[in-house]
Amino acid sequence: MRRLFLTLILLMLLLPNSLVFGQETVWKGKSVDFSHGKLQVSENRRFLVFDDGSPFFYLGDTAWELFHRLSKEDAEKYLENRRAKGFTVIQAVILAELDGLNTPNMEGEKPLVDNDPTKINEAYFKHVDWVIRKAEEKGLFVGLLPTWGDKVDKKWGVGPVIFNAENARKYGEIVGNRYKNFRNIIWINGGDRSGGGDNFPIWNALAEGIKSVDKNHLMTFHPMGENSSSMWFHNSDWLDFNMMQTGHGQRSYAIYQRMMVPDYQKTPVKPVFDGEPRYEDHPHGWKPEELGWFDDADVRQACYWDLFSGGFGHTYGCHAIWQMLTPDRDPVGFARNNWYDDIDLPGAWDMIHARKLMESRPFTDRMPFPQIVKNESVPETDYIVATRGEDYVMVYIPTGLAASLDLQQCEWPKAKAWWYNCRTGDVSKIGKINTNQIKSFKPETSGRGEDYVLILDNASKNFGAPGK
Repeated sequence: MRRLFLTLILLMLLLPNSLVFGQETVWKGKSVDFSHGKLQVSENRRFLVFDDGSPFFYLGDTAWELFHRLSKEDAEKYLENRRAKGFTVIQAVILAELDGLNTPNMEGEKPLVDNDPTKINEAYFKHVDWVIRKAEEKGLFVGLLPTWGDKVDKKWGVGPVIFNAENARKYGEIVGNRYKNFRNIIWINGGDRSGGGDNFPIWNALAEGIKSVDKNHLMTFHPMGENSSSMWFHNSDWLDFNMMQTGHGQRSYAIYQRMMVPDYQKTPVKPVFDGEPRYEDHPHGWKPEELGWFDDADVRQACYWDLFSGGFGHTYGCHAIWQMLTPDRDPVGFARNNWYDDIDLPGAWDMIHARKLMESRPFTDRMPFPQIVKNESVPETDYIVATRGEDYVMVYIPTGLAASLDLQQCEWPKAKAWWYNCRTGDVSKIGKINTNQIKSFKPETSGRGEDYVLILDNASKNFGAPGK
């Protein structure tokens, strides 16, 4: 018995960063190791890396109302859940969307004195500090939005509008100075609004205010739906990488062709990713009776289409969770469940498999690789998309269609081939194949939700099983 016990202990010490419990994989330990230093843009301007050169995989979740609507106890439960699923960034808003100025947080505090952004309520911000530090303990970055967009441009929001260029810069200096020495901050300017017109000088002043005092953290901009930060701020010095919001109305690859592909090709080169795609358990196009609800198949498609089209990372979202819906709150946008009931939806579990796959191969040399796919015609809802590094190729097949691939594009004589199940992380070996041919590859199962990645490794390299 003692020998068995010691053997089990030894096995636990030798396990990798993920463990399997039941049918799901759980991340072991802190999600991110902050000892690698500060984040910066990689030398090739396509990815984020740490100071020591270690790659960083941005896997976000949208928890916009985290500071405003959750108690400390619930915030810790939420953060622990996301750590265990391998998320690396939690996107949250200081001045929250859902009446975040006038409805107090769970400790009875409002963020500002007299809704003046130059006069912050210390008690409210101490709670924000506590949540951010708790995230750091778990190895989680916080993608920190200083304010939601309705405080700049009300449109469909609650408001009130409180910002102009002058006080936006001052508020930026206040929050920038407060959080400049936190290790786990990524700044996200904006908040689901246009960056142009009368909004431009306000967002620009807010960013410049933060950057004037905080030299330690990267910054991007969260735009309104089906837009990208590049539209207004690509040439701004404070914008370190582009964020797009493909939004909640599309179910085809066309949105990535329209947004991701042009952003990837822009100069100067900047990293780009989808920071708000279709949410799990969100009504498609806000028309649940007519179009139904986005599910785990939808969120996986968005993830792999983003990554394989040039995205350096990806953000997941769930409709009940961003708003932290509970029975005593009015649902927004037809949300139908409580946040704590939706926290373990299958799509959230599936994100860890994408992270494990990306981190199983060197990924800072990765680029889109559409030229390998030779199918004459593929529906946009079933679009096959490919990416490559120097010594590997990955092909995402969302519905099990046969992928016709020109293997000569690999530029190695032999490849070692694998199937990777995007739903489970299971791996099956195909074997070695010659690359002097055009060859068709078809997964064993097909249909909506039967999505796989075909991995082709340079056979002369010693790669292990993908995702392990």
